[in-house]
Formats: sequence, structure tokens, C-alpha cells
Amino acid sequence: MIVKPSSLGDIVHTLPAVQAIRQAYPHLSMRWLANTEWTPLLQGSPLLDEVIPFPRKQFRGLGGLFKLHAWTRQWRSLSREAPEIVLDFQGLFRSGYIARSRGSRPVVGLSDSREGARFFHDHVVPVDAAAHAVDRYLTLPRAFGIPVEAESLTFPLAHGQKPVGWPDREDLIVLHPWSRGEGKSLSPEVVQALCEALAPRPVVLVGMSQGAAIPRGAHVVDFSNRTSLAELIWSLRQAQCVISVDSGPMHMAAAVNDRTLGIHTWSDPRQVGPYNPRAWVWKAGRVARRHTLTAEECTTSRQVTLADVPPIAAFVRNFGE
Repeated sequence: MIVKPSSLGDIVHTLPAVQAIRQAYPHLSMRWLANTEWTPLLQGSPLLDEVIPFPRKQFRGLGGLFKLHAWTRQWRSLSREAPEIVLDFQGLFRSGYIARSRGSRPVVGLSDSREGARFFHDHVVPVDAAAHAVDRYLTLPRAFGIPVEAESLTFPLAHGQKPVGWPDREDLIVLHPWSRGEGKSLSPEVVQALCEALAPRPVVLVGMSQGAAIPRGAHVVDFSNRTSLAELIWSLRQAQCVISVDSGPMHMAAAVNDRTLGIHTWSDPRQVGPYNPRAWVWKAGRVARRHTLTAEECTTSRQVTLADVPPIAAFVRNFGE
């Protein structure tokens, strides 16, 4: 039983660890508990026998703890194949409580858990808290003696579904310029300039615009605020290339599309960059592979400026060729 309710990017990061366990023990039944809004990431994945929705939003407010306690009674009654091992990849109080209340043993967690989650764990696997999330999660299958080869890692996301009205072209550049994280979104001026610099190549905007101005241009197709998660997966998979700011969709893109460029302003790509070794990163004014960036570059905080747009657009048009 995998307990990893959220978030979007973290669920993507957990997939290689679950895949390693599945490959080592193909006879095991694999189930995954995830927040209801993120289950489309996993439904239909060849890794899993069942995806269990966790209605996180029902447990907000003062009465949330009581509702959660009532929900755990149903959680315990779900069918299981004994013995069942519970793996808490989330490492927070709520996930530890959920993992323990399942009633199966052992419950295994990671040493970088927070909020007292480790008190719910029967076994704690030591991890490097400064490592990339994918590498931290991979320590768990390695603790089971499962060999993990970095070059064989994949991210088996659900296939997704085609959005209604999606352009039937093979040269689409998908641009995801917005993030809920403070200081991660591209400015409206940069988004407009980037779209203009990529012309006449068709550019499809995706993601939640959060009221930002939509760039003008006959070659710009606006799909912002109108794709489901399953449709977003499909769109990122089908694009000829993807440009995305540091966000959950960036990690989705790198998981399904080698031609992904992640834009990092203040975040450190060594820890939160696209893990796919074939993906690229813009950081501190330079486009490079994540592992070739210097420590100074990775810790530099700098926004994308209008002066950065021409080299980014030129790189994307050729995409590393």
C-alpha cells in the first residue's frame, strides 16, 4: 500500500520507486492512496492494481479531524491481501496517521519525515534530506535490497486523454508559464515576447493563468484554464517540445516528454529540477542539463528578462540540436 496523497510533482517523483518495487516483485498487488484531485495521474498506470481516492478537501476546518477519524474506519475495512506492507512516502503527520490506521504492518517511512510522522512508522529508512526527491524516494526500494539503475528509470504516468479542439499538428510548442509558487511565473511581458520570438511555430498555452494577460498572436492557441489533469498529461506527451516554469506540470512534462525545458528562477534545480536526464533547465541566464549547472548558478535567484527571451527561443526552435 503506497501512501502518497499529494502533491502533483511529488506523486510524479514517487513513480520510479514504485516501479522498482513492481519490477522486483511483479506478483505483489500494488495499491496507491492519493488525493482525489490527483488520481488521474495514476489511473490506468501499469504499475498499479488499484488507485484509492483520499477525499482530502472533506477534512478541512474545525471538524476535519473528526471526519478524518470516521473515514479511517472505512479505510481499515477496505479489502487487503495479507500480509500488507504500508509505505508512507509523504512523511507528514496526516500520512503517518493514515498509514498507521490502515491496520497493516509494517509501516515504513523515511528519515526526513516531519510533524512527528516517524512515530507512526515501524521502520525508518535513512535518506539525504538535501537530495532530489526522486533519489530520496528511491532509497526505500534500495532498503529492501532492490537494485535501482538510474539509466532504466521511467515515470509511468497514465496516458491521459485528448482535449476537445486540440490542434492536429505535430510541431506544437506547449508553454506553461504560470505557477502558484511565488516568484516562479513568467511576467506577462516575457510571455508575450517569448510567443512572438517563437513565431510562426504554433504555441499552445496551458495551465492556470490566474488572471494573467493572454499573449496575442495568430499562432498562439489558448488552452489555459480549460484542461483537466488527464488532458494536460496527454497534451504534454504529444507536444513536440514543452517550456514550463518550475511546477508540478513541469515534472509531468519531463516524465512524458524528453524535449522539456524547465525554467527555474529562485529554486534549486539540483533538488527540484526535472529529473529526466534528457530534459533541459534554464537557470541564472543559461540553458543546460541539470547536472552540469554549478553550485553558484543553482543558488542564484534571477528572473527571466526580455534579454533572455531570444536565446531561449533559439534553443527551443532547435532544442539542443
